[in-house]
Amino acid sequence: MNLSLLVIFPLITVALLLFGRGQSTIRWIALAGTTVQLVLSFALLALYWQERTAGNSAAFLFEYRHAWFSALNIDYHVGVDGISVAMILLTAFIMIAAILVSWTIKSMTREFFVLLLLLSAGAYGFFISLDLFTLFFFLEVSVIPKFLLIGIWGSGKKEYSAMKLALMLMAGSALVFVGLLGLYYNTGAAGGPHTFDWPAIAQMQVPVKAQLLFFPFLFTGFGIFTALFPFHTWVPDGHSSAPTAASMFLAGISMKLGGYGCLRVAVFLMPAAARVYSPYIIGLATIAIVYGAFATMMQKDLKYINAYSSVSHCGFILLGIGMLTRTAINGAVMQMISHGLMTALFFAAIGMIYDRTHTRLVERLGGLLKIMPFISTIFVIAGLCSLGLPGLSGFVAEITVFMGSWQHPGGMYHLATILACASIVITAVYILRATGQTIMGPVNDPQYNGLTDATWNEKLAGIMLVAGIIAIGVAPFWLNELINK
Repeated sequence: MNLSLLVIFPLITVALLLFGRGQSTIRWIALAGTTVQLVLSFALLALYWQERTAGNSAAFLFEYRHAWFSALNIDYHVGVDGISVAMILLTAFIMIAAILVSWTIKSMTREFFVLLLLLSAGAYGFFISLDLFTLFFFLEVSVIPKFLLIGIWGSGKKEYSAMKLALMLMAGSALVFVGLLGLYYNTGAAGGPHTFDWPAIAQMQVPVKAQLLFFPFLFTGFGIFTALFPFHTWVPDGHSSAPTAASMFLAGISMKLGGYGCLRVAVFLMPAAARVYSPYIIGLATIAIVYGAFATMMQKDLKYINAYSSVSHCGFILLGIGMLTRTAINGAVMQMISHGLMTALFFAAIGMIYDRTHTRLVERLGGLLKIMPFISTIFVIAGLCSLGLPGLSGFVAEITVFMGSWQHPGGMYHLATILACASIVITAVYILRATGQTIMGPVNDPQYNGLTDATWNEKLAGIMLVAGIIAIGVAPFWLNELINK
């Protein structure tokens, strides 16, 4: 399969949008484009399984290489393994759901969908890149569109939030670039050429001194994207001001770029440094888990609740990566997928509620289950997934992280695991309280009685995301096998 199609088709869709006339036409072009993305991702999954079943044991499949800038040995080098395929599937699901929930966007509809599709092109390119410079290029592609989506279509302190998000992520990118240059100039032993090629670097022995020096740059830089404490402060502001589709992308995909980079680049390419810095990673991840949970309890705005909850849940990703055991790393990847689906569903439901009630404050809501049964149902499912209800993806991912973390010997590691497990109780408190106050009980405002439930496009988006959550929660073996192949 030609992996470049994953990047090319979003760009083709962007070109078609530029020539589209009328809001209805623009919407259908965007939906058709993301549908093709979903079909391509399923085709990639089928072909990948077929190759592995046939006995192809290569580290990466469907590789393609083309010289990009020969003077610096930079290639356009792409390929996928199981982790990459899983992240591509996640991106495809969230993108089509984001288009569906944005169906009623009236202000600059064309520009809105163009920016969303550019984000998807950046994400796909990032997940298929095997050249670190190419990977960095696609990482940068996904920053500016976020700034514009929040600054133009956002709400509240949108200019401040957009600027803060852009500056924080650009700072993270700068750290990543320094780390990548450090890796680059510590390759090419015995006078050979330097390289950004991931498989080639993985076969080398990067000097331990270089690993110790540049690992913090890479892990912190990518960690900023995935809400590494204490560099998480862009998350609540960014999510609270972003339009629904942008929030879904930010939490569901963009924050996973960071986790993927921490694992794929920092840990896999610099294992010696990863072992040295493991206690610090675990300490920061544990703080993020507990702090994020307690901070969420104090929030009154539904978007802030989900944003701070994301800080806590992304802590599980970093905890699993920091533990360095195979089971914990598998759990971290599963948590990336689970959290992506769950938080996208949560933001979608919150956006549907806000579009109808014009408020996100929990105290002003109430009794919505009687008025909006479908929206209330997906809201509850997202909440139950967040608190780790068995049968949903959140339980599978978190229990895998906990089991893998407990395998790491040492009292400090066991203490971190216990604290992470204890945070589930706090999560249950704020999820059940927010759910009860928002959708249960009597209708708080008589004006809500005339509101409508989800439209066809919102129902389709919700059903797709719920299907993904249940598919992992009920039968997680396929995802676990995919990650390990």
